[in-house]
Amino acid sequence: MKLGLIAGNGKFPFLVIEGARKAGAQVAVAAIREETDPEIERLADSLTWVGIGQLGKLLRFFKDEGVEQVIMAGQVKHVQIFSSAIPDVRMLKMLLRLPRRNTDALIGAVAAELASEGIELIDSTHFLRDQLPQPGVLTKRTPDARERSDMDYGLEVAREIARLDLGQTIVVRDRACIAIEAMEGTDAVVRRAGQLVSGRLTVIKVAKPDQDMRFDVPVVGVPTIETMNECGATCLCITATKTLMFDREETIKLANSKKIAIIAVEVA
Repeated sequence: MKLGLIAGNGKFPFLVIEGARKAGAQVAVAAIREETDPEIERLADSLTWVGIGQLGKLLRFFKDEGVEQVIMAGQVKHVQIFSSAIPDVRMLKMLLRLPRRNTDALIGAVAAELASEGIELIDSTHFLRDQLPQPGVLTKRTPDARERSDMDYGLEVAREIARLDLGQTIVVRDRACIAIEAMEGTDAVVRRAGQLVSGRLTVIKVAKPDQDMRFDVPVVGVPTIETMNECGATCLCITATKTLMFDREETIKLANSKKIAIIAVEVA
């Protein structure tokens, strides 16, 4: 079996390759030139570099490699769509058909283009189910009454923002919304909140209602905790079973050392 991988930034693509290898699959990687770590060349069975707008090249590569299933792993910053990247004819036609260019619309359209070539986009967590935390407190410290109150308020706001596909993360203090994620990413929104308000911040990162696990799955890890600590955030609330936690032991160990509470909750 040969699996296709559309690789964005971070370690997510590397974990997919590791999981696929353990399952006995070869991996053909389409690496995004503006995003992917070049180290991936060493691990891929076959690889091509594509620009953010080169949809036609990506599709031809997977067809030539005999790929029938593809995983999309690693962030591709939404802002790249508005960069100097020049779309090819296939990408331009796709973009012109879109009534809006939010994350679901863009990546959903790419999934449809893959399907039109007989290639199925599958669950991005297929090889990483053990890295989806179950409900409960994950750290030694349990969220205190203030943090619980901020979570109760913040989850209502975060669910609505996620439903609108505007972002996955909000930052709350004393039942007031300090910062809301748009295109900038989790770390950037936490830093912005830290610049606005000093300390005692609660970070809430949620999956969308009916989250499509093929793409845009929420991810947290060591960098998340490092950024929270820098900005005075004391609690992280994530969606249970739908948020990937990379380097779980190291992440929780760091949170414990900084007295940051992490809780995974079921979100209706």
